[in-house]
Amino acid sequence: MFDEVLVLGAGYAGMAVLALARGRGLATKAVVRSAARAEALRDHAVVVAPVFDAALATLAGPSTHVVVTFPPDGATDARVALRAGAITYVSTTGVYGDRRGIVNDQTPVTETPSASATLRLEAEDVWRRRGATVLRCPAIYGKDRGLHVRVVSGRHKIPGDGSGYVSRIHVDDLAALILAAPQAPGETFVVGDEKPARHADVVRWICTAYGAPMPPSVPLSEVHETLRGDRQVDASRALRVLGVTLRHPSYEDGYAPTADVEPATPRS
Repeated sequence: MFDEVLVLGAGYAGMAVLALARGRGLATKAVVRSAARAEALRDHAVVVAPVFDAALATLAGPSTHVVVTFPPDGATDARVALRAGAITYVSTTGVYGDRRGIVNDQTPVTETPSASATLRLEAEDVWRRRGATVLRCPAIYGKDRGLHVRVVSGRHKIPGDGSGYVSRIHVDDLAALILAAPQAPGETFVVGDEKPARHADVVRWICTAYGAPMPPSVPLSEVHETLRGDRQVDASRALRVLGVTLRHPSYEDGYAPTADVEPATPRS
């Protein structure tokens, strides 16, 4: 149906989308904010254009799947929507704020969203009105980025007693879901892997797998708000509707030791 992918905001997730799209034989284009980022992308055979340029919409056409990772500006989104064959907006489960427990596609967002969550929800509404599919993601990780890297490097601290549940999604699995998203235009999906787990249990598994010492705990007030959550993402509907089978359905699959993450040297 679509023979090219245009990524608006080619960061970590966007690069994974571009790589998967090229692997499937699709043409790829990207739009980034900085000249340095643009130069780096040229090595990946990606056409680069400035963000919010008036000519941006000409990069999209009826056979283009546009993947968006940054907020709309009220003009660019309208121009893109008029030309694009499909749009996917990558959002976050952060829109659920301090909501605890199981989160699925029927879960309402928090009644008192933070400033950042409010901006995300407003962006979702804009893109959804343009016919976009919205994917709400938990923490995105990969072989060289994520909780396992922070634990092994000694940079991680357990929030509170570590009893809060955490969810995550491997960047390659997210890319697969994004490319499948045009099957459900206008829908909003919660995405994530299939094994939410308590923070301390995940860290303990990583320490055992990599031979790393258990990191210290700190009060919840001392960690970033993204580490204070206690949510179990249920992404079963997205997987079913979009027909995607995850390559990394659990943290054991995604955090397994590889040559890219060196085992820690035990502290004396």
